[in-house]
This record gives sequence, C-alpha cells and structure tokens, in this order.
Amino acid sequence: MPRKTQYDERGFSALVRKQHGVMSREQAISCGIGRAALSYRGRPGGPWPALLPGVHLTHTGTATDDQRDMAALLYAGPRGVLTGPAALRWHGITSPGNGVDVLVPEEIQRVDAGFVRLHRTKRLPRGFCVEGEIRYALAPRAVADAARWLTDIGEVRAVVAAAVQRGLCPVGRLMEELREGPKQGSALFRRALAEVADGVRSAAEARLHTLIKRAGLPMPMFNPRLFVGRDFLAVPDCWWPDAGVVAEVDSREWHLSPRGWENTLARQARMSAAGIIVLHFPPRQINTRPVEVAGLIRKALAAARGRPLPKVRTLPAR
Repeated sequence: MPRKTQYDERGFSALVRKQHGVMSREQAISCGIGRAALSYRGRPGGPWPALLPGVHLTHTGTATDDQRDMAALLYAGPRGVLTGPAALRWHGITSPGNGVDVLVPEEIQRVDAGFVRLHRTKRLPRGFCVEGEIRYALAPRAVADAARWLTDIGEVRAVVAAAVQRGLCPVGRLMEELREGPKQGSALFRRALAEVADGVRSAAEARLHTLIKRAGLPMPMFNPRLFVGRDFLAVPDCWWPDAGVVAEVDSREWHLSPRGWENTLARQARMSAAGIIVLHFPPRQINTRPVEVAGLIRKALAAARGRPLPKVRTLPAR
C-alpha cells in the first residue's frame, strides 16, 4: 500500500480520536476518503449518520453530548465558541435547554440547523476553555448568555446562584458581563444579579427574598458572617440583627454532599445555643405557602421585641 495512503489512515484515525468520533465532509475528503465513498457511508441508514449538514458521526448509534458539541463547532466554523447550556454543562452547572448555542463572528452567513443555534456577535470571547478540539466560553459569559435566553426568573436565579455558590463566577465578573452585553433580554439577569448583590446565594433564597419584600417585612441581611467575640459562629441565609432572628432555607439541593448537610445542621445548633431564634423553611413551603412563611417570620420578629439580643457581631456577606 502506498505510504501516502497509510499516512492518511493514521491522520484520519487521529482526527477521529481528537474530535470524539465526529468529522466534517471536508475533513474526510482531505484525509483521502473519496466523495463517492463518503456519500455511500453517509447515506440514510449508513454507517456514518449525518448529525448536521456536512457533519457526520463516524459510527452508528446515538451521539453523546461531546459529539453534539463537536458537531456544532464543525458546522459553525473555526472561530465558533460554545456558550449557554452546553458550556454550563461542561462547567458543572445544569441549565434548561436541549440545543447547542454557538457564538460566531458577525460575518458568518450560516443559519441555525438541527440542534444548533448560531449567535452572531461583535463580542467573541477573548478567552475560552478547551476540551480536546471543543471550545467552551468561560463560566461568566456562559451564565450571562444563558440568562438572557431564559424566560423564567426561577431558572435564571438557579443558573446565577449555582455559578456563584460553586465559586465559578465572582459577582463582579457577572456584573461586567451585564454591562458589556446586549440590553435586550437582560431584565431577568439584572434582577437575579441584584439579589446576589444583596447576599443571596441560591435560587431558594432568592424566592425567600422576594417573599419578604412583597410581605412588607423588614429586609434582613443575606449570608452575613456572625461571630461571638472573635470566634466564628455561622453564615445564616437571612439575619435580622435588630431582632436576633435567623431564617434558614432547608434545602439539600444547595448542599453539595451529605457532609455539607451535616455541617448545616451543626451550624443551626450553634446559633440556637447562642440565643438566636432560628426559623426553618423548606423550599416547597416558600413556593406554595408564602403567606404562612411571612406570618411565621412576622411573629418571630414580634416575639423578639424586648428580649436581650444575642451578643453576636455581624459582618456583611463577602
């Protein structure tokens, strides 16, 4: 067999490995696969099913997330960068949406196809994460893009809060994305960031924030740092320092391990021992019985009047 053909086979195999078993029509031809052979392999029911126009899976079966991501970039072109839910998935954040969103330069003329949505922009990411041949937007850009395309405040809160809680996005970087990005579609993103700026760190806390505001209750501090003398005490979800009352959202969703949940219970016990009134609200109660939650908070604040305040020093959320 001629040396060139052997070299092409090696190059083809290497490319298949790097690209998760996905290849464009142009790449296959450049590796020495003839047009007729390529058409035969890519025929309906053939061994190379078409994922997108001009992009094939080089084996039968259902495409994985990585293969869909790779196919989207091959379709979009060499300067494309994945953002939104696909990039968030890579960063470990769940976001609604089944499609794959790709940022492309303004001059790109291709249109959406299959599961791919192309977003023409003047603001291509200055940096990105790389997994093999796949390019993912950094977490702040991916969060901002996903938030602008979502239409439910609860879903936006969940994405923003998860990114902040996991330490992937400093609030300042998200604020920067809000300022620099398009204003269209940014209302819910702006609202979620305002809640985070108040110290809110989860979607459940954000719903409690809204409940307290609508009920006309005094606004607490969110996620402050409490100390007894110089000893650290806790970081409660909500804290009314003038009443010595704490409200905690008891949700396993926002504790990343059983150990985290145990630490939460221990923190609540320490606060009670320090003389703090601690209220517990599961997210379901906040969602379905807001009047009841507001009434319990109001009663606790009223009951605290006249009693000695716990000797607790408070610092705002970081």
